Amino acid sequence: MRKLFTSESVTEGHPDKVCDQISDAVLDSILALDPMARVACEVVVNTGLVLVVGEITTECYVDIAKIARKTIKEIGYDRAKYGFDAETCGVMVSINEQSGDIAMGVDKSLESRDGQTDKYETTGAGDQGMMFGYACDETDVYMPLPIYLANKLARRLAEVRKNKILKYLRPDGKTQVTVEYDENEKPKRIDAIVISAQHSDDVTPQEIRADLIKYVINEIIPINLLDEKTKIYINPTGRFVIGGPQGDSGLTGRKIIVDTYGGYAPHGGGAFSGKDPTKVDRSAAYMARHIAKNIVAAGMSKKCEIQISYAIGVAKPVSVYINTYGTGVIDDDKISQAVTKEFDLRPAAIIEYLNLRRPIYKQTSTYGHFGRDDLDLPWEQVNRVEDLKKYIN
Repeated sequence: MRKLFTSESVTEGHPDKVCDQISDAVLDSILALDPMARVACEVVVNTGLVLVVGEITTECYVDIAKIARKTIKEIGYDRAKYGFDAETCGVMVSINEQSGDIAMGVDKSLESRDGQTDKYETTGAGDQGMMFGYACDETDVYMPLPIYLANKLARRLAEVRKNKILKYLRPDGKTQVTVEYDENEKPKRIDAIVISAQHSDDVTPQEIRADLIKYVINEIIPINLLDEKTKIYINPTGRFVIGGPQGDSGLTGRKIIVDTYGGYAPHGGGAFSGKDPTKVDRSAAYMARHIAKNIVAAGMSKKCEIQISYAIGVAKPVSVYINTYGTGVIDDDKISQAVTKEFDLRPAAIIEYLNLRRPIYKQTSTYGHFGRDDLDLPWEQVNRVEDLKKYIN
């Protein structure tokens, strides 16, 4: 039976990713001065306009407009002819403090209000919701191959632009990879690659196609996965000059599938960027990925999906669910029991365990939060393998 699966990614110049980067740049700037700050920062961009909104409670001051302009310039939107200019775009800021009703449950969890004194009981979850983590043995970084390759292609697009290997490229771009799997659900070949790259007006489609195959695709895609039947689409419309916020509005949190597993595994629905770690949308999703990755690395299964759910203002999770898709060497229920014994899933414990109250987030706002072999991220560490192996026997 032939199985195809497709994942996409986008470059840092995509309007939605411009917003994610500004949101996380604001978060990092605040956490660098006030690690206990509460931040929920969202951004909207359109032609010539940046709107920064949200709820922030902090003891420090940062120049949000300056941070936004610096981030946009770093992305590469520094000339009006690119359709967006960091120096001349308008920046509007509308920030309030975190709601007292929410802060009450985060500052003092339901358990601590009931008289429990454990230090990890003091912080309640910043919202209700369910978060998913996933890992598999398809790649060395325990990620599904389609999203892993799509992210690497997008990152390579930015590299050849910023290093001026392809001087005509502009910041916006998208990639997509379709992988064919064999009957054992192992990657067999690449069936299709799609790249849409913003470019200047003085380059031909033929030149772009030849260059992107040579400098992007051939540098990233393993040659053994390509064959004469692999379909390659480069700028399928024939032209991509107008891009970025000029071509489309952008919004923080609108690329959550790019941020996670490319659709190969579930996503709980909550975005990551612009949120401090008391928001379990972010911290619990990172912890779930960490646990899933260590389970697969320990040989407990070939695939692992974990769901953790929370109630707002409550420290302990409402539920923990494990699914190994029939690949587990022990029952999923026993793996779930091992997880609850080995990992403390209360928000305060997660924050301390992963050391999340520090400015590490802007670097994750592009090219995926998981499987990043170019970054040293605490949730990507495989440091609990021996603790989990003891449950196999």
